[in-house]
Amino acid sequence: MLNRVVIVGRLTKDPDLRYTANGKAVANFTIAVNRPFSNQQGNREADFINCVIWNKSAENLANYMSKGSLIGIDGNLQSRNYDGKDGKRVYVTEVVAGSVQFLESKNKTASNENKSQSNTPNNNIEPTQDDMSPIDISDDDLPF
Repeated sequence: MLNRVVIVGRLTKDPDLRYTANGKAVANFTIAVNRPFSNQQGNREADFINCVIWNKSAENLANYMSKGSLIGIDGNLQSRNYDGKDGKRVYVTEVVAGSVQFLESKNKTASNENKSQSNTPNNNIEPTQDDMSPIDISDDDLPF
């Protein structure tokens, strides 16, 4: 059986870092991931994926990345349930990240967030076509 998830997207808000009673760091966060196609109106839609990461990786994510940061995660999909405060059963499906890659510098993230806030009225954090401009690289520069 195989349960592996690889996602690249932008944080929708700052990661929520907490510690368990045993002192283990855990961070909850949500990543906005663009769908590979446009809807009938020609707009790109996004999925918002709930994630969790543990230990030193959780601390690093919370300390170095913030809302709008482009990250990549590698992990697995997990479902769980518990009784909510109102006594109703709550079901949760999330990606448990085993590793996280920071895909842009903190300074780049801040400039993207400022650009996003000034250019889009709804503060949408999805990457735009401007963020994905082609790179001019010759075949001789490729390592494979």
